[in-house]
Amino acid sequence: MILDDFLVPTKIGLFCAYGNFYLDPKEVVKEAVISHAHGDHAISGNINVYCTEATSLFMLHRYKKFAAVNFHIQPYHAGFELNGVKISFIPAGHMLGSALVMMEFKGIKYLYTGDYKLQPDMTCEPIEFATADVLITETTFANPETKHPDPVQEIKKLNATQSNIMMGAYALGKSQRLIRLINDHCPEKRILVHHSILPFVKIYEKLGVDMGKYEMYDRKVMKSTPTNLIYMVPPMVYRSYIKAVNVIRIFVTGWKHLQNNNELQVYISDHVDWEEIVQTIDKVKPKEVWTTHGSGVQLKSFYENILIVKLLS
Repeated sequence: MILDDFLVPTKIGLFCAYGNFYLDPKEVVKEAVISHAHGDHAISGNINVYCTEATSLFMLHRYKKFAAVNFHIQPYHAGFELNGVKISFIPAGHMLGSALVMMEFKGIKYLYTGDYKLQPDMTCEPIEFATADVLITETTFANPETKHPDPVQEIKKLNATQSNIMMGAYALGKSQRLIRLINDHCPEKRILVHHSILPFVKIYEKLGVDMGKYEMYDRKVMKSTPTNLIYMVPPMVYRSYIKAVNVIRIFVTGWKHLQNNNELQVYISDHVDWEEIVQTIDKVKPKEVWTTHGSGVQLKSFYENILIVKLLS
């Protein structure tokens, strides 16, 4: 029997009282199961953190000695137990080390997605599907009008200009994906990487990901080279250089409102769109769908009289 209270939304995050742990907690807890290393899912200071190796390395770089008291590194599919709840990690395709969290209790399987994507990405493990009784899915872009374009066609837009580009991108996950996409599809471009992004790139390479060519940002190079440079910077730097001259400004994201005032729009998302959520539900074959990280209202309406959809947020 599916337990309606197996996961309960709290101000801290999703809490599993049966296993006495939190999924991606927003405040410090004793037992934290972390799906991936983005800051809105992986904070510092938890006592026991259960995650993949890549997630632990990213957290250690970002938070140093405050990352966690204890890391319990779990390979994909290995399985471990917390207070009677069997847990295993399955590749989520969102970024390197990201995981779907399969939880089994009293014969019922609950699959928590964290953030995930179905699009191909040469810099992380591709998503794997598993059947479950309950799918707890993110609904960041759960709108029938949302359709993410082909990332290859989007990145090829950069070939339409020889002007130097200031490219804003999230430092972890997005930047690494873009570096590889640019190498693969924009061979004339030379990539200069902001110093805050570089350590994450090095961790990717340490874990065996081929990133292609890139360089540490050099101001002299930027000034002396008038064409085909891409200076990749994190969002805060991108916003602070609002008056940067002699460059085309591009912020790469799936969010349309963040493309305002950009001279060229490049839409690349690391989340599932509407059709991909529906495809995931078809693959997982759940009896119930619980939604989180966004509005599940339209998904609930779409599956009315077909499937139980419960909104957790």
